[in-house]
This record gives sequence, C-alpha cells and structure tokens, in this order.
Amino acid sequence: MNPPPADTAPARPPRRRVHTRARLLAAAGELFLTVGFARTSIEDVCAAAGYTRGAFYSNFGSKEDLLLALFDDQAALRMTELEQLAAACEALPPQERARLLVEALLRVEPAETGWILLFLEFRLVAARTEALAEQVAAHDRTVARALADVLERALPELVPPGASAGQAAAVVLAAREGLLARTAAGGAVAEELLGATAAVLSGLLGPPS
Repeated sequence: MNPPPADTAPARPPRRRVHTRARLLAAAGELFLTVGFARTSIEDVCAAAGYTRGAFYSNFGSKEDLLLALFDDQAALRMTELEQLAAACEALPPQERARLLVEALLRVEPAETGWILLFLEFRLVAARTEALAEQVAAHDRTVARALADVLERALPELVPPGASAGQAAAVVLAAREGLLARTAAGGAVAEELLGATAAVLSGLLGPPS
C-alpha cells in the first residue's frame, strides 16, 4: 500500500498570527476602556474581534495576560515618546531640560486617562490574588528595566550620584502612579500637584544647579 500523500498545504504565515493578535488587542483595548476589565469577558473580546476562543487561546493564556500585553504596548509607546523628547530638547540648559523631562514622565495626556484608570482597576484586582499580583510585579519590573535603559542612554542627568538607573526608574514610576491616582479627574488641582511633583523630582534627580 502506498503511503498517504504528505500534507502539502502551506504553513500559515506568521503574519497571520501577528494580525490575529493585533485584532484581539485592539478589540480588547476598546472594550476594557469603555466597559471595564471586570465586565469584559473573553467571549466579548472574541466577538468584537471576529475570532473564536481557540484563536484567543492560541495567543493569550487568559484575559489577564491580554490586558498585561496591552499595558506592555502602552509602556513601549511611552518610552519611545520620551526618547524623542530627550533628543528634541538636548540643547536646553541642564536644569530646564531636567524639569521638562521629569514633567513629561509624570504628565498624563487626556488620551491616556482611560488606560491609567484601567491599570489602577487591575492593580486592585490583582492585589487580592497572589498569582495575579506576581504577574503585575513582573510587568512592573519589565517597565522599570525599560525606563532604566532609556535613562542610561538618553537621560543620564536624571540618574543622581550614588543611585543606579534602575533605582531612579523605580522612583519615577512609583511617583507617576501615585500622582495619577490623585489626579485622574484633571483640573487645576491636578496641574498644581503635577507642577509640585515635577519641581521636587527634577530637583532630586536632575543635575546640580
């Protein structure tokens, strides 16, 4: 008996999976921002993206993994913007440059507000579950390493003597999240607190006057 013919169907190109992942992320991002993390199900994401649960689990292990992937994308975008700003204001006096860059690190643009509220919602949920808390901690470490790399390469003046870039990054990120939690509603009070925080941090992290 002759052996059955080999499967000659072409392998699914990797870009198909990349496209599927991107559509799932886009659909989830819109749902999470409008409905909230807790009220959005995997079925909701699949329906909005036009895929089955099988496609979802081929790309993500859970709804939490999907959300953390969205946060990773947002953090990467923020790092790119920061490096571009650092290059654009390279000719400024050191103190002015430090103040501008610290404020850029801390400021939340209107388009970001929903993401910040979503992250704060998720952090509170994760704090009650050990496994989720570790996932968030791992995300925090990844973002801190990325920011430390940016500080070392593009913003060395924001790493004070006696501290590492990793320590400076951890302080900036902690300050940013605390500031965001208190200024999510925006307004004059938020601007005042942002200005005060930027002034203090730029004085601590920036070059000596």
